[in-house]
Amino acid sequence: MSAKGAGLPRAREIDKMRGAAGERGKTAMEVQTNLLIISDDFSLYETVKKAPVGVDVSVYFSQTDDDFLAVVRDHGIRVALVDSGDSLAGALLILKKLKKFDALIDVLVGGESPGAEAVEDIIHAGATDFIARPYQGDILQDILRRISRKRTLRRETYELEKKLERKYVFEGLISRNPYMLEVFGLIENIAKYFTSVLVTGETGTGKEVVARAIHALSPFKDRPLVICDCAAIPENLFESELFGYRKGAFTGADKDKRGLFEEADGGVIFLDEIAEVPVAVQAKLLRVLESHQFRPLGANENTGVEVRVMAATNRDLAERVRAGAFREDLFHRLNKVTIELSPLRERPEDIPLLARHFLQGANKRFGKSVRGVSREVQKLFLKYNWPGNVRELANVLESAAMLCKKEFIDVGNLPKYLRDFIPPEGAMAFAGRDRLSTLDDLEKDYIIYLLKVTKRNLRQTAKILGISRTTLYNKIAKYKVSG
Repeated sequence: MSAKGAGLPRAREIDKMRGAAGERGKTAMEVQTNLLIISDDFSLYETVKKAPVGVDVSVYFSQTDDDFLAVVRDHGIRVALVDSGDSLAGALLILKKLKKFDALIDVLVGGESPGAEAVEDIIHAGATDFIARPYQGDILQDILRRISRKRTLRRETYELEKKLERKYVFEGLISRNPYMLEVFGLIENIAKYFTSVLVTGETGTGKEVVARAIHALSPFKDRPLVICDCAAIPENLFESELFGYRKGAFTGADKDKRGLFEEADGGVIFLDEIAEVPVAVQAKLLRVLESHQFRPLGANENTGVEVRVMAATNRDLAERVRAGAFREDLFHRLNKVTIELSPLRERPEDIPLLARHFLQGANKRFGKSVRGVSREVQKLFLKYNWPGNVRELANVLESAAMLCKKEFIDVGNLPKYLRDFIPPEGAMAFAGRDRLSTLDDLEKDYIIYLLKVTKRNLRQTAKILGISRTTLYNKIAKYKVSG
Protein backbone atom coordinates (compact mmCIF):
# COMPACT_ATOMS: atom_id res chain seq x y z
CA MET A 1 0.00 0.00 0.00
CA SER A 2 1.53 3.35 -0.98
CA ALA A 3 2.05 6.18 1.44
CA LYS A 4 -0.16 8.42 -0.61
CA GLY A 5 -2.99 5.89 -0.60
CA ALA A 6 -2.74 5.52 3.17
CA GLY A 7 -3.15 9.25 3.61
CA LEU A 8 0.25 9.55 5.32
CA PRO A 9 1.74 12.99 5.94
CA ARG A 10 4.35 14.27 3.51
CA ALA A 11 7.17 12.77 5.52
CA ARG A 12 7.56 11.50 9.04
CA GLU A 13 9.88 9.41 11.09
CA ILE A 14 8.53 5.91 10.64
CA ASP A 15 10.60 4.07 13.18
CA LYS A 16 13.94 3.75 14.87
CA MET A 17 15.40 0.33 14.55
CA ARG A 18 18.52 -1.54 15.50
CA GLY A 19 20.09 -4.28 13.48
CA ALA A 20 20.54 -7.82 14.63
CA ALA A 21 23.91 -6.98 16.12
CA GLY A 22 22.19 -4.57 18.55
CA GLU A 23 24.16 -2.81 21.23
CA ARG A 24 26.59 -5.70 21.58
CA GLY A 25 27.99 -5.29 18.09
CA LYS A 26 28.04 -1.51 18.15
CA THR A 27 31.50 0.01 17.71
CA ALA A 28 32.93 3.49 17.93
CA MET A 29 32.69 3.64 14.15
CA GLU A 30 28.93 3.08 14.16
CA VAL A 31 27.05 6.30 14.78
CA GLN A 32 23.39 7.23 14.44
CA THR A 33 22.29 7.37 10.80
CA ASN A 34 19.23 9.29 9.60
CA LEU A 35 18.02 7.51 6.47
CA LEU A 36 15.42 8.98 4.11
CA ILE A 37 13.64 6.64 1.73
CA ILE A 38 12.31 8.44 -1.37
CA SER A 39 9.89 6.24 -3.29
CA ASP A 40 6.32 5.92 -4.50
CA ASP A 41 6.22 2.42 -3.03
CA PHE A 42 5.57 2.47 0.72
CA SER A 43 6.27 -1.26 0.96
CA LEU A 44 9.92 -0.39 0.48
CA TYR A 45 9.90 0.87 4.05
CA GLU A 46 8.72 -2.53 5.29
CA THR A 47 11.55 -4.20 3.38
CA VAL A 48 14.19 -1.96 4.90
CA LYS A 49 12.64 -2.28 8.35
CA LYS A 50 12.99 -6.07 8.28
CA ALA A 51 16.58 -5.93 7.03
CA PRO A 52 19.19 -6.66 9.76
CA VAL A 53 21.27 -3.57 8.96
CA GLY A 54 23.56 -3.81 11.99
CA VAL A 55 23.70 -0.06 12.71
CA ASP A 56 21.41 2.43 14.46
CA VAL A 57 19.05 3.92 11.89
CA SER A 58 16.22 6.44 12.10
CA VAL A 59 14.11 5.98 9.00
CA TYR A 60 12.08 8.70 7.27
CA PHE A 61 9.84 8.33 4.25
CA SER A 62 8.87 10.67 1.43
CA GLN A 63 7.22 10.20 -1.92
CA THR A 64 9.09 11.34 -5.01
CA ASP A 65 6.72 14.24 -5.65
CA ASP A 66 6.84 15.44 -2.03
CA ASP A 67 9.12 18.13 -0.63
CA PHE A 68 11.88 15.70 0.27
CA LEU A 69 14.41 18.54 0.53
CA ALA A 70 12.45 19.93 3.48
CA VAL A 71 12.81 16.54 5.19
CA VAL A 72 16.56 16.58 4.58
CA ARG A 73 16.80 20.07 6.08
CA ASP A 74 14.45 19.60 9.03
CA HIS A 75 15.67 16.18 10.17
CA GLY A 76 19.39 16.29 9.42
CA ILE A 77 19.23 13.50 6.84
CA ARG A 78 22.70 12.21 6.02
CA VAL A 79 21.76 9.21 3.81
CA ALA A 80 19.00 8.96 1.21
CA LEU A 81 17.83 5.88 -0.64
CA VAL A 82 16.17 6.91 -3.92
CA ASP A 83 14.07 4.11 -5.40
CA SER A 84 14.02 4.50 -9.17
CA GLY A 85 10.84 2.47 -9.68
CA ASP A 86 10.03 2.61 -13.37
CA SER A 87 12.04 5.79 -14.02
CA LEU A 88 15.79 5.83 -13.65
CA ALA A 89 15.81 9.34 -15.15
CA GLY A 90 13.49 10.50 -12.36
CA ALA A 91 15.81 9.02 -9.73
CA LEU A 92 18.79 10.79 -11.29
CA LEU A 93 16.88 14.09 -11.18
CA ILE A 94 16.21 13.56 -7.46
CA LEU A 95 19.88 12.66 -6.97
CA LYS A 96 20.90 15.91 -8.65
CA LYS A 97 18.56 17.96 -6.45
CA LEU A 98 19.83 16.28 -3.28
CA LYS A 99 23.51 16.81 -4.14
CA LYS A 100 22.86 20.40 -5.14
CA PHE A 101 21.13 21.01 -1.80
CA ASP A 102 23.84 19.26 0.26
CA ALA A 103 27.04 18.17 -1.47
CA LEU A 104 27.99 15.89 1.45
CA ILE A 105 24.79 13.82 1.64
CA ASP A 106 25.22 10.16 0.72
CA VAL A 107 22.66 9.14 -1.91
CA LEU A 108 21.94 5.52 -2.74
CA VAL A 109 20.02 4.77 -5.93
CA GLY A 110 18.02 1.57 -5.94
CA GLY A 111 15.97 -0.36 -8.49
CA GLU A 112 16.16 -3.01 -11.15
CA SER A 113 19.76 -3.52 -12.27
CA PRO A 114 20.23 -1.25 -15.30
CA GLY A 115 23.55 -2.70 -16.46
CA ALA A 116 27.19 -1.93 -15.69
CA GLU A 117 27.44 1.19 -17.88
CA ALA A 118 24.31 2.74 -16.39
CA VAL A 119 25.53 2.03 -12.84
CA GLU A 120 28.81 3.74 -13.72
CA ASP A 121 26.84 6.77 -14.94
CA ILE A 122 24.85 6.82 -11.68
CA ILE A 123 28.02 6.82 -9.60
CA HIS A 124 29.55 9.48 -11.85
CA ALA A 125 26.44 11.62 -11.27
CA GLY A 126 27.23 11.68 -7.53
CA ALA A 127 25.57 8.58 -6.06
CA THR A 128 27.43 6.78 -3.29
CA ASP A 129 26.30 3.38 -4.55
CA PHE A 130 23.61 1.48 -6.49
CA ILE A 131 21.48 -1.19 -4.80
CA ALA A 132 19.66 -3.73 -6.92
CA ARG A 133 16.18 -4.93 -5.99
CA PRO A 134 15.28 -6.85 -3.95
CA TYR A 135 17.08 -4.92 -1.21
CA GLN A 136 18.97 -7.58 0.73
CA GLY A 137 19.85 -6.94 4.35
CA ASP A 138 23.50 -7.96 4.15
CA ILE A 139 24.18 -5.66 1.18
CA LEU A 140 22.38 -2.74 2.79
CA GLN A 141 24.19 -3.45 6.06
CA ASP A 142 27.56 -3.39 4.32
CA ILE A 143 26.81 -0.08 2.56
CA LEU A 144 25.49 1.63 5.69
CA ARG A 145 28.50 0.45 7.69
CA ARG A 146 30.85 1.88 5.05
CA ILE A 147 28.96 5.17 5.06
CA SER A 148 29.03 5.27 8.85
CA ARG A 149 32.78 4.68 8.93
CA LYS A 150 33.35 7.27 6.22
CA ARG A 151 31.34 9.88 8.10
CA THR A 152 33.16 9.11 11.34
CA LEU A 153 36.49 9.40 9.55
CA ARG A 154 35.38 12.68 7.97
CA ARG A 155 34.38 14.04 11.36
CA GLU A 156 37.68 12.94 12.94
CA THR A 157 39.59 14.47 10.03
CA TYR A 158 37.70 17.73 10.47
CA GLU A 159 38.53 17.82 14.19
CA LEU A 160 42.18 17.08 13.40
CA GLU A 161 42.21 19.87 10.82
CA LYS A 162 40.77 22.25 13.40
CA LYS A 163 43.60 21.36 15.79
CA LEU A 164 46.16 21.74 13.01
CA GLU A 165 44.67 25.12 12.08
CA ARG A 166 45.53 26.41 15.52
CA LYS A 167 49.08 25.24 14.90
CA TYR A 168 49.20 27.06 11.57
CA VAL A 169 47.74 30.34 12.83
CA PHE A 170 50.37 32.82 13.95
CA GLU A 171 49.49 36.38 14.99
CA GLY A 172 46.94 36.83 12.20
CA LEU A 173 48.99 34.90 9.62
CA ILE A 174 47.77 31.51 8.41
CA SER A 175 49.94 29.00 6.57
CA ARG A 176 51.08 25.39 6.57
CA ASN A 177 53.64 26.06 3.83
CA PRO A 178 57.14 25.07 5.06
CA TYR A 179 58.74 28.32 3.92
CA MET A 180 56.01 30.43 5.56
CA LEU A 181 56.41 28.47 8.79
CA GLU A 182 60.07 29.51 8.73
CA VAL A 183 58.88 33.10 8.28
CA PHE A 184 56.75 32.71 11.42
CA GLY A 185 59.86 31.67 13.33
CA LEU A 186 61.84 34.59 11.93
CA ILE A 187 59.13 37.04 12.99
CA GLU A 188 59.13 35.64 16.51
CA ASN A 189 62.93 35.81 16.74
CA ILE A 190 63.42 39.34 15.49
CA ALA A 191 60.44 40.98 17.22
CA LYS A 192 62.32 41.46 20.49
CA TYR A 193 65.43 43.00 18.98
CA PHE A 194 64.66 44.76 15.72
CA THR A 195 65.48 48.37 14.91
CA SER A 196 64.39 48.20 11.27
CA VAL A 197 62.76 45.51 9.11
CA LEU A 198 62.00 45.34 5.40
CA VAL A 199 59.03 43.19 4.34
CA THR A 200 58.83 42.29 0.66
CA GLY A 201 56.21 40.48 -1.38
CA GLU A 202 53.54 40.95 -4.00
CA THR A 203 50.43 43.02 -3.39
CA GLY A 204 48.02 41.23 -1.08
CA THR A 205 50.48 38.76 0.47
CA GLY A 206 50.03 40.19 3.98
CA LYS A 207 52.89 42.62 4.51
CA GLU A 208 50.87 44.82 6.88
CA VAL A 209 49.77 41.72 8.81
CA VAL A 210 53.46 40.85 9.29
CA ALA A 211 54.12 44.36 10.58
CA ARG A 212 51.29 44.07 13.08
CA ALA A 213 52.56 40.65 14.18
CA ILE A 214 56.07 42.00 14.82
CA HIS A 215 54.64 44.94 16.76
CA ALA A 216 52.38 42.66 18.83
CA LEU A 217 55.34 40.46 19.83
CA SER A 218 57.77 43.31 20.45
CA PRO A 219 58.57 45.17 23.71
CA PHE A 220 56.74 48.12 22.13
CA LYS A 221 53.37 46.37 21.83
CA ASP A 222 51.79 48.86 24.25
CA ARG A 223 53.22 51.78 22.29
CA PRO A 224 51.79 53.20 19.04
CA LEU A 225 51.95 51.43 15.69
CA VAL A 226 51.55 54.10 13.02
CA ILE A 227 50.68 52.91 9.50
CA CYS A 228 51.77 55.07 6.56
CA ASP A 229 50.67 54.14 3.02
CA CYS A 230 53.35 55.90 1.00
CA ALA A 231 51.58 55.16 -2.28
CA ALA A 232 48.57 57.23 -1.14
CA ILE A 233 50.54 60.43 -0.34
CA PRO A 234 50.90 63.07 -3.10
CA GLU A 235 54.56 63.78 -3.83
CA ASN A 236 54.39 67.41 -2.65
CA LEU A 237 52.93 66.40 0.73
CA PHE A 238 55.39 63.67 1.74
CA GLU A 239 57.59 65.83 3.94
CA SER A 240 54.74 67.44 5.86
CA GLU A 241 52.97 64.07 6.33
CA LEU A 242 56.06 62.35 7.69
CA PHE A 243 57.63 65.18 9.68
CA GLY A 244 54.85 67.71 10.28
CA TYR A 245 55.03 71.48 10.12
CA ARG A 246 54.81 74.58 12.23
CA LYS A 247 52.23 77.31 12.02
CA GLY A 248 53.01 79.71 9.20
CA ALA A 249 55.34 77.31 7.37
CA PHE A 250 53.31 77.82 4.18
CA THR A 251 50.02 79.31 3.05
CA GLY A 252 47.21 77.55 4.89
CA ALA A 253 49.39 76.30 7.77
CA ASP A 254 47.32 78.05 10.44
CA LYS A 255 48.45 75.75 13.27
CA ASP A 256 51.15 73.23 14.16
CA LYS A 257 50.72 69.71 12.81
CA ARG A 258 52.50 66.64 14.11
CA GLY A 259 53.95 64.31 11.51
CA LEU A 260 53.67 60.53 11.53
CA PHE A 261 57.16 60.08 13.01
CA GLU A 262 56.25 62.26 15.97
CA GLU A 263 53.00 60.31 16.44
CA ALA A 264 55.03 57.08 16.50
CA ASP A 265 57.53 58.35 19.09
CA GLY A 266 58.39 55.52 21.48
CA GLY A 267 56.72 52.98 19.21
CA VAL A 268 56.83 51.71 15.65
CA ILE A 269 56.13 53.25 12.25
CA PHE A 270 55.26 51.07 9.25
CA LEU A 271 56.10 52.64 5.88
CA ASP A 272 54.09 50.64 3.36
CA GLU A 273 55.13 50.86 -0.30
CA ILE A 274 58.43 52.53 0.64
CA ALA A 275 59.52 52.54 -3.01
CA GLU A 276 57.02 55.34 -3.67
CA VAL A 277 58.89 57.84 -1.44
CA PRO A 278 60.44 60.58 -3.61
CA VAL A 279 64.25 60.67 -3.73
CA ALA A 280 64.32 64.15 -2.14
CA VAL A 281 62.41 62.88 0.90
CA GLN A 282 64.51 59.71 1.11
CA ALA A 283 67.51 61.76 2.28
CA LYS A 284 65.52 63.22 5.19
CA LEU A 285 64.12 59.79 6.01
CA LEU A 286 67.66 58.40 6.20
CA ARG A 287 68.65 61.21 8.54
CA VAL A 288 65.82 60.32 10.93
CA LEU A 289 66.85 56.66 10.97
CA GLU A 290 70.48 57.51 11.71
CA SER A 291 70.19 60.47 14.11
CA HIS A 292 66.67 59.95 15.52
CA GLN A 293 66.01 63.61 14.79
CA PHE A 294 64.06 65.55 12.19
CA ARG A 295 63.07 69.13 11.58
CA PRO A 296 59.39 69.89 10.84
CA LEU A 297 58.66 72.33 8.03
CA GLY A 298 58.97 75.90 9.31
CA ALA A 299 60.70 74.88 12.55
CA ASN A 300 63.95 76.41 13.84
CA GLU A 301 65.20 73.35 15.69
CA ASN A 302 65.20 69.58 15.45
CA THR A 303 62.76 67.27 17.20
CA GLY A 304 64.08 64.04 18.73
CA VAL A 305 62.20 60.73 18.38
CA GLU A 306 62.86 57.10 19.27
CA VAL A 307 61.08 55.07 16.62
CA ARG A 308 61.48 51.54 15.27
CA VAL A 309 60.91 51.43 11.52
CA MET A 310 59.32 48.73 9.42
CA ALA A 311 59.02 49.19 5.67
CA ALA A 312 57.35 47.15 2.96
CA THR A 313 57.42 47.03 -0.81
CA ASN A 314 56.18 44.95 -3.71
CA ARG A 315 59.00 46.31 -5.87
CA ASP A 316 62.60 45.15 -6.31
CA LEU A 317 64.41 47.82 -4.27
CA ALA A 318 67.83 46.62 -5.40
CA GLU A 319 66.75 47.20 -8.99
CA ARG A 320 65.38 50.61 -7.99
CA VAL A 321 68.79 51.44 -6.50
CA ARG A 322 70.53 50.47 -9.74
CA ALA A 323 68.07 52.64 -11.67
CA GLY A 324 68.79 55.62 -9.40
CA ALA A 325 65.21 55.75 -8.10
CA PHE A 326 66.10 54.71 -4.54
CA ARG A 327 69.03 55.72 -2.35
CA GLU A 328 71.52 52.91 -1.78
CA ASP A 329 72.37 54.06 1.75
CA LEU A 330 68.68 54.12 2.72
CA PHE A 331 68.19 50.69 1.16
CA HIS A 332 71.00 49.19 3.27
CA ARG A 333 69.69 50.98 6.39
CA LEU A 334 66.24 49.45 5.93
CA ASN A 335 67.52 46.08 4.78
CA LYS A 336 69.08 44.93 8.07
CA VAL A 337 66.45 42.19 8.30
CA THR A 338 64.34 41.21 5.29
CA ILE A 339 61.17 39.13 5.43
CA GLU A 340 60.05 37.92 2.02
CA LEU A 341 56.48 36.66 1.68
CA SER A 342 55.57 34.01 -0.88
CA PRO A 343 52.72 34.66 -3.32
CA LEU A 344 49.63 32.52 -2.85
CA ARG A 345 50.20 30.65 -6.13
CA GLU A 346 53.40 29.21 -4.61
CA ARG A 347 51.62 27.87 -1.53
CA PRO A 348 48.34 26.32 -2.78
CA GLU A 349 48.19 24.11 0.32
CA ASP A 350 47.20 27.25 2.25
CA ILE A 351 44.10 27.96 0.16
CA PRO A 352 41.76 25.55 2.09
CA LEU A 353 42.99 26.91 5.45
CA LEU A 354 42.58 30.52 4.36
CA ALA A 355 39.19 29.83 2.78
CA ARG A 356 37.86 28.31 6.00
CA HIS A 357 39.23 31.23 8.03
CA PHE A 358 37.70 33.88 5.76
CA LEU A 359 34.34 32.07 5.62
CA GLN A 360 34.20 31.93 9.41
CA GLY A 361 34.68 35.69 9.48
CA ALA A 362 32.07 36.22 6.77
CA ASN A 363 29.57 34.04 8.62
CA LYS A 364 29.95 36.19 11.74
CA ARG A 365 29.66 39.46 9.83
CA PHE A 366 26.65 38.50 7.73
CA GLY A 367 24.87 36.07 10.07
CA LYS A 368 25.41 33.22 7.61
CA SER A 369 26.18 29.53 8.09
CA VAL A 370 28.22 28.75 4.96
CA ARG A 371 30.11 25.51 5.58
CA GLY A 372 32.61 25.66 2.75
CA VAL A 373 33.07 25.69 -1.02
CA SER A 374 32.05 23.09 -3.59
CA ARG A 375 34.54 20.75 -5.23
CA GLU A 376 34.27 22.74 -8.47
CA VAL A 377 35.22 25.92 -6.60
CA GLN A 378 38.10 24.11 -4.87
CA LYS A 379 39.48 23.01 -8.25
CA LEU A 380 39.11 26.51 -9.69
CA PHE A 381 40.84 28.08 -6.68
CA LEU A 382 43.81 25.73 -7.08
CA LYS A 383 44.17 26.47 -10.81
CA TYR A 384 43.72 30.24 -10.58
CA ASN A 385 46.89 32.35 -10.35
CA TRP A 386 45.69 34.81 -7.63
CA PRO A 387 47.44 38.01 -8.78
CA GLY A 388 45.91 39.76 -5.76
CA ASN A 389 47.06 36.94 -3.46
CA VAL A 390 45.51 36.46 0.00
CA ARG A 391 43.67 39.79 -0.15
CA GLU A 392 41.98 38.78 -3.39
CA LEU A 393 40.96 35.40 -1.95
CA ALA A 394 39.48 37.14 1.10
CA ASN A 395 37.49 39.56 -1.06
CA VAL A 396 36.23 36.77 -3.34
CA LEU A 397 35.01 34.67 -0.42
CA GLU A 398 33.37 37.60 1.36
CA SER A 399 31.46 38.49 -1.80
CA ALA A 400 30.52 34.85 -2.44
CA ALA A 401 29.34 34.35 1.15
CA MET A 402 26.99 37.32 0.82
CA LEU A 403 25.46 35.82 -2.34
CA CYS A 404 25.40 32.19 -1.20
CA LYS A 405 21.97 30.86 -0.19
CA LYS A 406 23.11 27.29 0.48
CA GLU A 407 25.61 25.58 2.73
CA PHE A 408 28.37 25.52 0.13
CA ILE A 409 29.62 28.25 -2.17
CA ASP A 410 29.25 27.25 -5.82
CA VAL A 411 30.86 28.65 -8.95
CA GLY A 412 27.73 30.72 -9.57
CA ASN A 413 28.42 32.71 -6.39
CA LEU A 414 31.88 33.81 -7.57
CA PRO A 415 32.71 37.10 -9.32
CA LYS A 416 32.23 37.02 -13.09
CA TYR A 417 35.95 37.14 -13.89
CA LEU A 418 36.42 33.90 -11.92
CA ARG A 419 33.35 32.24 -13.43
CA ASP A 420 34.81 33.02 -16.86
CA PHE A 421 38.32 31.93 -15.91
CA ILE A 422 39.85 29.29 -18.19
CA PRO A 423 43.13 27.78 -16.94
CA PRO A 424 45.95 28.52 -19.41
CA GLU A 425 47.52 25.51 -21.10
CA GLY A 426 50.68 26.90 -22.63
CA ALA A 427 51.55 30.11 -24.42
CA MET A 428 49.17 29.70 -27.38
CA ALA A 429 46.20 28.87 -25.16
CA PHE A 430 46.98 31.77 -22.83
CA ALA A 431 47.15 34.29 -25.66
CA GLY A 432 44.24 32.71 -27.52
CA ARG A 433 46.14 32.65 -30.82
CA ASP A 434 46.95 30.07 -33.45
CA ARG A 435 50.67 30.86 -33.23
CA LEU A 436 53.29 30.98 -30.50
CA SER A 437 52.96 34.19 -28.48
CA THR A 438 55.67 36.82 -28.24
CA LEU A 439 56.58 38.42 -24.91
CA ASP A 440 54.68 41.52 -26.01
CA ASP A 441 51.61 39.37 -26.69
CA LEU A 442 51.75 37.87 -23.21
CA GLU A 443 52.37 41.22 -21.53
CA LYS A 444 49.46 42.83 -23.37
CA ASP A 445 47.11 39.96 -22.48
CA TYR A 446 48.19 40.07 -18.84
CA ILE A 447 47.63 43.83 -18.62
CA ILE A 448 44.15 43.42 -20.14
CA TYR A 449 43.44 40.61 -17.67
CA LEU A 450 44.61 42.64 -14.65
CA LEU A 451 42.62 45.69 -15.74
CA LYS A 452 39.58 43.43 -15.82
CA VAL A 453 40.34 41.93 -12.39
CA THR A 454 40.96 45.34 -10.77
CA LYS A 455 37.99 46.93 -12.57
CA ARG A 456 40.42 49.23 -14.36
CA ASN A 457 42.03 50.50 -11.18
CA LEU A 458 45.29 51.73 -12.73
CA ARG A 459 47.05 52.25 -9.39
CA GLN A 460 46.33 48.70 -8.25
CA THR A 461 47.21 47.26 -11.66
CA ALA A 462 50.56 49.06 -11.63
CA LYS A 463 51.24 47.72 -8.11
CA ILE A 464 50.57 44.13 -9.17
CA LEU A 465 52.82 44.53 -12.21
CA GLY A 466 55.53 46.16 -10.10
CA ILE A 467 55.76 49.21 -12.37
CA SER A 468 54.93 52.89 -11.99
CA ARG A 469 51.63 54.31 -13.17
CA THR A 470 53.49 56.31 -15.84
CA THR A 471 55.01 53.10 -17.22
CA LEU A 472 51.56 51.49 -17.19
CA TYR A 473 50.08 54.44 -19.13
CA ASN A 474 52.83 54.04 -21.72
CA LYS A 475 52.20 50.30 -22.07
CA ILE A 476 48.44 50.86 -22.42
CA ALA A 477 49.18 53.35 -25.21
CA LYS A 478 51.76 51.02 -26.82
CA TYR A 479 49.40 48.05 -26.94
CA LYS A 480 46.34 50.20 -27.76
CA VAL A 481 44.42 48.73 -24.81
CA SER A 482 40.94 50.24 -24.93
CA GLY A 483 38.56 50.82 -22.01
